[in-house]
Amino acid sequence: MNKRLLTAMLCYAVLAVLAGLTLEDVSSWPFRSAVWVLLAGLAVRTGIAASRRE
Repeated sequence: MNKRLLTAMLCYAVLAVLAGLTLEDVSSWPFRSAVWVLLAGLAVRTGIAASRRE
C-alpha cells in the first residue's frame, strides 16, 4: 500500500468519524447512513483505482 492510498483511506476514515459525531441526532440516522455509504463507495473506488495502477 503506497503512501497516497494510505493517506486517502485515512481521510475517508476521518470524514466518516466526523460524520458520525456531528450527525448523531436520532432523526438524522438515514442521512448519516447515506454519508457513510457514499464514503465507503469512494473508498472502494479509490482502492480499485490504486490496485489497477500497480
